[in-house]
Amino acid sequence: MSATVDILNPSKPKRVAIIASNPAISKQTGWPIGFWWSELTHPYWEFVEHGYLVDVYSPDGGALQADTWSDPRDESKYSAHDLISLGFINSPEHSKLVESTAPIGQLNLAAYDALLFVGGQAPMYTFYEDKRIHELASTCYQSGKVTAVLCHATCILLKVKVDGKLLVTGKTWTGFANSEERYADEFVGKRIQPFWIEDEAKKFAGTNFIVASRFKAHAVRDGHLITGQQQYSGAAVARLVIESLGV
Repeated sequence: MSATVDILNPSKPKRVAIIASNPAISKQTGWPIGFWWSELTHPYWEFVEHGYLVDVYSPDGGALQADTWSDPRDESKYSAHDLISLGFINSPEHSKLVESTAPIGQLNLAAYDALLFVGGQAPMYTFYEDKRIHELASTCYQSGKVTAVLCHATCILLKVKVDGKLLVTGKTWTGFANSEERYADEFVGKRIQPFWIEDEAKKFAGTNFIVASRFKAHAVRDGHLITGQQQYSGAAVARLVIESLGV
């Protein structure tokens, strides 16, 4: 499902496909996990404000489930400040975007100017080993299209290859930081993720993984690869995508 038209060029609006995780169960905590609301809704807002058409996909299609703490209505109040997500959730037109997603097998890459892979807790399980996701990201990048990856979805960049080498070879990029993982683990009193992206990224020679302050917006553009550190970086990532596309 798409929204709005390009106010600058209504005859040929830019199009972005957002790829979010299907629901899963954490093998670490036993919690139901999925995507993170703000990582989908904040980029969505930036894109449609620029007249883009936006579609939402998932690896297997169907209804998606967000991480509980990312829901502004959750009793934890962890994301109670997130009015953009609250508005999205309470809009029947917009909520349909995550209630019935198309599978990535139906994604026609030629129809899009950019892809955005969004995070949450589930991608560490659902994206990390999924060769369909890796192939989609690799094909997008090799085709010269903007390839954006946010938060824990950046785990795919530990796997995605181009011409036999990691896509991030020779690239500067970011992802969820050790300091953020440590804070989250201490907050809940247990280990949440099966591994830490920063630890794994720094094992590779020839790539430059960088992080900024804990839970502060941080996005990096290196050519047509754009990465965001965590859930507060969604809008920053979207702005770099818009900048890359020249509109």
